[in-house]
Amino acid sequence: MDQPLVADNSLPSPLPAVVPSEIASAAPQTLSGPAPGPPASPASQLDASSATPPATENAMVNLVNLLVDQHVITATAGNKLIRQANDEAASVHQQILLARTQPTTVTTSSVSADGGAASDSSSAVAGGSDDEVQVHYVPDVVKNQIRDEVEVDLEKQAQEGKLQARDDVPDWVKRLHLTGDIRVRYEGDFYPSGNASGSNFTSFNSINTGSPFNFGQNNANYPPSSNVNQDRERMRLRARLGMAYDLGQNFTAGMRIATGSDDSPVSENQTLGGANSAQGGDFGKYQLWLDRAYIRYDLGGDAGRDFSLTVGRFDNPFLHTSMIWSDDLAFDGAVAQGKYAVGDGFTPFLTAGAFPVFNTDLNFATNQPSKFQSEDKWLYAAQGGTNWKISKDVSLKAAAAYYFFDNIQGKVSDPFVPQSASDISDTDDSRPSFAQNGNTYIALRNITPDASNDDGLANQYQYFGLATPFHDFAFTTQLDYSGFDPFHLWLVGEFVKNLAFDRNAILDNGPPQARGPVNNLGNPTDPNSFVGGDTGWMLRLNAGKVALQSLWDWNVQLSYRYVESDATVDGFTDSDFGGSLAGTNLKGFVLGGNLALGPRVWLGLRYMSADSIAGPAYHSDLFQLDLNAKF
Repeated sequence: MDQPLVADNSLPSPLPAVVPSEIASAAPQTLSGPAPGPPASPASQLDASSATPPATENAMVNLVNLLVDQHVITATAGNKLIRQANDEAASVHQQILLARTQPTTVTTSSVSADGGAASDSSSAVAGGSDDEVQVHYVPDVVKNQIRDEVEVDLEKQAQEGKLQARDDVPDWVKRLHLTGDIRVRYEGDFYPSGNASGSNFTSFNSINTGSPFNFGQNNANYPPSSNVNQDRERMRLRARLGMAYDLGQNFTAGMRIATGSDDSPVSENQTLGGANSAQGGDFGKYQLWLDRAYIRYDLGGDAGRDFSLTVGRFDNPFLHTSMIWSDDLAFDGAVAQGKYAVGDGFTPFLTAGAFPVFNTDLNFATNQPSKFQSEDKWLYAAQGGTNWKISKDVSLKAAAAYYFFDNIQGKVSDPFVPQSASDISDTDDSRPSFAQNGNTYIALRNITPDASNDDGLANQYQYFGLATPFHDFAFTTQLDYSGFDPFHLWLVGEFVKNLAFDRNAILDNGPPQARGPVNNLGNPTDPNSFVGGDTGWMLRLNAGKVALQSLWDWNVQLSYRYVESDATVDGFTDSDFGGSLAGTNLKGFVLGGNLALGPRVWLGLRYMSADSIAGPAYHSDLFQLDLNAKF
């Protein structure tokens, strides 16, 4: 877990050998006779018949303690005052010696608190007993006794934690909190025999994020495709550094940077020795990306009541699993979150927000004077749920959410005759700007057959868009049993259904020349053999420590998921399950565990086995061994 940076408020060193003169000064003593001698013995000094007794030692100690407790003086200031006291005592002693050798006159000085001479006076000493000289000083034996008691008392207070140093840490440092983590991973992607040919697995994301591909018969090239038959082994790195700053008045600002082979929203992994020097190949440097940047207002309250508003780029605010939302995914936009305890152990919560998914280029299309209509895409989402402490050992989290993706589906263009890959149609921006695999696609460009394209056999430069809208209803729950604490058992489940999915509408979607879906087909040459679906579910059982905090803490998990092609948007789901075809249209299980090597370091191991649900046969096995560190 993230830990704040803690300032070092160490204890001060004990006071030096002597206390300041203002503290240690005794009441004035009267020296009778023509020439005072050295300081009297302790017994004579405390003799009521010979002099006014000095202030008691306990009073001195108490005063020193009071000054320390109130942070009136520091060790440095104390040293300075002690030197001053010693100088004053030496000066007074010198005057006494002078009085011995010059019995007629003794000059005394009263010294101000800041060490300067306040006044001088002279007294005639005729040798009679009525002549007196008054000198302010504390005998060495008393000063030493006070010193010893002060040191003992200060040491005792330091051991009891009552003594604190003056806090010299700047305020801005106290307000700054840094967090970070590093993960080094071995990953093996293995594809057993029996998978369909790679030509059946077109990479629509590669096409949509580059130039349109020419599907005309005069193009002998294959469209880009995904790897489904060649094993790969990789070393991967994820490093993140974040900060949060307390702005005061309940405001916080935060940001985080992270690694990544590209700007994928669902992965911060950097493959070590990447495919080219720009991605780390040949010991090239790696890129850092702005991963979080937000401002938050948190009204605060007790443990059961809170309200916050966040804008910018921030962590996923919804209760979820990786079946719908990847753990690395950030949300852009604005979100409000609140919770309110209505009873003992029962705390409902509500989260709602608006999130821009894609914003059309201000100058689209850039290569022509006439601009096209905006194809902005948004996510509007709300989730309500509760935390419920059912009994001493049983607790439940449950929430229902509605994710409304506005304008995310592909749109067929107006009639269009492209002459090259650089020509742009009016709905090109309705294609996904990022996707993984699994969702159903339709062709977007309504390419009119004419003589320039050999009646539709040439120059078929095409982009692809999502075949269906996505209006997802999701239910997420976690049941925790802590009867064997610190050993826990917890069961996590999630269900999602795309309420906007319409099989007949998908079959009828697309341009007239290529109507219907282009993937997830039982027969690759028949669009009517579409076998996609709209439902997904996942169950996961965990056992062990919920948080790994000490050496040899551990937990394990076993999960199974079944996610049909259009249950949710494949671009935002887990980027690991399914290997090179991660996304939707997958079923299978995950077995894994974690072992702590210390409070901030742990090992993780996962095995994932996945199969396709619809379309061509596909299977993948994926192994991951992680070494994690956090700070």
